[in-house]
Amino acid sequence: MICQVCGAVNDPDREVCRRCQSRLLVVSGTGESYDEGPPGDGVSLDEHLLERVSVLEEIVKRSAETLKSLLEGFTRQEKNGFVVQTGLLALKDLLERRGLVAEEEFLELWEGRVDQHMAVLEKRERFLERKERLVGGFRGERRERFLSLLSEAELAFFALDPDAAIRHLEDAWRLDRANAELAFYLGETYFNEGEAAKASVALRAVLEREPDHFEALVYGGVLESDLGRPERAIESLKKALALKSDAFLPTFALGALYAGAGQLAKAEAFLKRAVGLEENAQALSLLGTISSERGRVKEAIEALQKAIRLDPGDEEALWQLGLCYLDRGWTQKAAERFRAALELNPNRIDFPAARALLGGAAQVRGRSAAWAEKAAAAAPRDPEKSLRLYRRALKADPENGPLLVSYALAGAAAGRTSEAVSLARRVLTRKPEEEIATAAYATLLEALRAEGKFREGSRVASEMLAAVRSRFGRAIAYAQRASARADMGEELDAALADAERAVRLAPREVRAAALAARGWVHYRRGEYERAVASLKRSAELGETATSLAHLGLALLASGDARGARQALLRARRRGGRTTERKSGLESRMLEQIRRNLRLAERAAAGRSSPRGTAG
Repeated sequence: MICQVCGAVNDPDREVCRRCQSRLLVVSGTGESYDEGPPGDGVSLDEHLLERVSVLEEIVKRSAETLKSLLEGFTRQEKNGFVVQTGLLALKDLLERRGLVAEEEFLELWEGRVDQHMAVLEKRERFLERKERLVGGFRGERRERFLSLLSEAELAFFALDPDAAIRHLEDAWRLDRANAELAFYLGETYFNEGEAAKASVALRAVLEREPDHFEALVYGGVLESDLGRPERAIESLKKALALKSDAFLPTFALGALYAGAGQLAKAEAFLKRAVGLEENAQALSLLGTISSERGRVKEAIEALQKAIRLDPGDEEALWQLGLCYLDRGWTQKAAERFRAALELNPNRIDFPAARALLGGAAQVRGRSAAWAEKAAAAAPRDPEKSLRLYRRALKADPENGPLLVSYALAGAAAGRTSEAVSLARRVLTRKPEEEIATAAYATLLEALRAEGKFREGSRVASEMLAAVRSRFGRAIAYAQRASARADMGEELDAALADAERAVRLAPREVRAAALAARGWVHYRRGEYERAVASLKRSAELGETATSLAHLGLALLASGDARGARQALLRARRRGGRTTERKSGLESRMLEQIRRNLRLAERAAAGRSSPRGTAG
């Protein structure tokens, strides 16, 4: 008797397979056993089919029971989740009524924890998908210790402690430096965490063992560029492209690198090829920017319009398309694109200018002062490095008020506005002295405006007016409330009154911000000539990307297209929106590569292939 499931040979009298325990349904033999022979001998075809139908009915019945059980379990889980969420919200309401927590802060912290939790789950998923490959790649001597470290890392992932998990995996790699799979996992993790130096070491170890490791070549090429070694970067990416000539990622990355190096002809060729392989918003946006730089406005407009259709939230493409429309003389269309870009990022925080609003509170004293000074110096050119330095300073002095506020502002400037809001509010709950409170309020207001939370910003500015007494602090509060009302397009008379008070009260450090607020209010009121006058005076005292963008819009509305273009180009350079700013290209390239490699990895996992294909 031969099993239909696994093919094992069984004794004729067995009812289930000796190997896989499946029910034996077919008796091996000739067709005559069904049709010939005396009655009672063999198995008739009708009996055989009836038995098979009966077994299938049993399988369907059990499957239905299992599905019903799973559905009931899911319903119970959904109900339990609803009960838990309701309880948390009730607790939040109780704490809010007693003045122990603010709703916005609670919800932002909740969202932040959810994001953090999901990131840990993603790391855990990647580890579990690759665990067998990590074990299979072991070439060391202490295998039991290696397996123990992997188990400890898995437990740490399930405990939502990714830092401990990575430490265990680093210990495992020390035991087995020849394990290319483990080296790549660590290198990819460091890459995603922004630790370029550590990622580069791990990926070089992978390439020493497997010179044709496609993903390591792509990651490594980007990292070499990030570390200031463009020749190595291009060499690595060209090797990757030689392995897979139809791969989008190395083609796109080479185009971006050449663009960052100012070699626009080569960049354009690679980006056109990349777009031919995959119609990607990032590649189209870069291609449009380069076409514009090379004077081919029509091609630039076509590429940028496609980029925006694919990604309506691409601020860079909107900004560049507005400039192209200006070159064509389409001022109304240009203004619409600039306004759309500003709505996506209503207040691009300029760290040096925003730090001036902190006044004396920006001066960190004590044992963390040296770290804080290095962090502040790094913020304009390398926000992530600045945040790492601030964190190191906070380890030395975790209760230092000026340090906490400066760290929050650096986080807001780096785009981590939710974290900045939470930290600024935490400083304010400690009831600090007025100088620190003013700095915390200023940071909070900057972050809220950057997030587009204008109504909340107006409320916080009113709260600040009740809490501070200095001319410096009150000028900031009036200016921020005026800007928030202007951004909403509401209470514009009250907004103008606030802006005038801010200008009257403002000392020199805050005067540019006060004038910028007044100019923005005038623009929203349709008083373009007055808007231009205030915004020009603000720019003379201190330019920021946002105030220059507002000046460009005001000049455009008043009919000065040439002056508007100059102001908007200055805003673009000040805010980092230019192909000449290498780090801006790299950050977009890194984001694209991370996203595409993750998608490719999941697709490869679905095909059960030994290695993902990042094409």
